[in-house]
Amino acid sequence: MTIVTEGLRAGEFAYRSLLEEIQSGSLAAGTVLAEVEQAERLGVSRTPLREALRRLAADGLVEQVSPRITVVAAIDAADIRDLFALRRALEETTARSAAGVSDRAAFAVFAAGFADAATALDDENGRAAYYALISRFDEALDAAVGNDYLTAALRTVRTHLVRVRRMARDKPARLTASVNEHRLIAEAIAAGDGDLAAHATHVHLHNALESILDSLNAEDHRVSARSGSAGVRSTTPNGRSAPAAQTQGKKARA
Repeated sequence: MTIVTEGLRAGEFAYRSLLEEIQSGSLAAGTVLAEVEQAERLGVSRTPLREALRRLAADGLVEQVSPRITVVAAIDAADIRDLFALRRALEETTARSAAGVSDRAAFAVFAAGFADAATALDDENGRAAYYALISRFDEALDAAVGNDYLTAALRTVRTHLVRVRRMARDKPARLTASVNEHRLIAEAIAAGDGDLAAHATHVHLHNALESILDSLNAEDHRVSARSGSAGVRSTTPNGRSAPAAQTQGKKARA
């Protein structure tokens, strides 16, 4: 049983724990989130667990397929395309706007950081540092633009992006290209070239989407080769599986 972190409300702890597990893939699409089992596993009571599940449902990461059954929401190629359509509109606008602010010195620093990151991708720590650099870059973009509505919309998109980005993490060539694409975006913003910043963002998102869809298609073929049908995963490695029909429901919303 996990002990709730001191100073963190039980509901918030349960939400963050389940969010991280869904985004990392530890809780895969279709996994049944039984209240009693999850509450015991996380070391919280059922009330904060329900609060966490409601928040995850609002995020579009879980769905209630019956009054007593909540599952991790599925995400397919159509969902990912919709997500990237929204992401493209928001991030191109953000990049263009950031290039128009007066103080852009931080983005020159980010460009140098991405150049350095490109030399360390063979190391697990180097890859982790790169993902952390992306998070700081996103935060710097949000701060530069200073548009709370845009930031709120991007926050929703990024919640789902963490989940789909891992589909391309096993592609060294794509990872290297991604670092260089981020460097070009940062350089364009630092130079105050809004058109180039937006275009570089467009190219990066196009390439990222194609890579993720290729990975998803390859995974679908692997699953089809292993079995003609798939059931719902249980909430623990040794748990019982529920019928596949219980996984049917709305797709993840962006």
